[in-house]
Amino acid sequence: MRSDREKAERMDVWIGSILGIGVGLSAALLLAGLIGQWVATGHPELHYQLQGTNLFQFWISDIREVTSRSFHPQLFVNLGIALLMMTPYLRVLASLLYFFIIEHNWKYTLFTGFVLAVLTYSLFLR
Repeated sequence: MRSDREKAERMDVWIGSILGIGVGLSAALLLAGLIGQWVATGHPELHYQLQGTNLFQFWISDIREVTSRSFHPQLFVNLGIALLMMTPYLRVLASLLYFFIIEHNWKYTLFTGFVLAVLTYSLFLR
């Protein structure tokens, strides 16, 4: 069985990977969208409003565009923004699973579950 130190190091690598991959992919999508916009129009500006839209609505509209094969620069920027917003959510979800399944630490599981509930509300329900 693994020591507590090895478990903690494995968790740090897991969380670091989630954050690194999420931010890296997000940056690549944002950059691709801005360069695509610049090539298509001569300027890297996108004009649209996100006010009153939650992440779920944002993702649904992007998924519809991807499934209809409607690729355009704004879609790449939207996907980059959505992925960047989901990265901390996935990090907290990974922590919750770690504390619940690996550590069996009910106090941290409860605290992390509360943080996940607040994030879920703020990202998807509000």
